[in-house]
Formats: sequence, C-alpha cells, structure tokens
Amino acid sequence: MDEHNTSMFTRIKSFAKECRRVLKVTKKPSKEEFKTIVKVSGLGIMIIGLVGFIINMGKQLLF
Repeated sequence: MDEHNTSMFTRIKSFAKECRRVLKVTKKPSKEEFKTIVKVSGLGIMIIGLVGFIINMGKQLLF
C-alpha cells in the first residue's frame, strides 16, 4: 500500500510541476487577440447550431 501512495504522490507532484511550467509560458492575450478569439468562437457556435437546426428540420420533414 505504501508503494501505491508514493506512486500517487509522485504523479501529483509531476502534474503540479507541469501545471506551473504551462502557467509560466502562457500570457494574457491583447485586446485585439481577445476580440478575434471571441469572433471565431461565436462564428463556430453559430455554424454548429445552424447545422443542428438543419438536421432537426430535415428529420421532422422526413419522419
């Protein structure tokens, strides 16, 4: 059982170290980058919604 706890502790420690490394590399996006991300995300959500709507309407018309 002790070996399992040591292994789990090592995995958690490794995960925390990896998280710290990622957070050091990341940066806050500029205002322009943020606007672009919001526009692209919104457009993707609208496209997925439209495809779902078309599939749903096609299903209702056919069945």
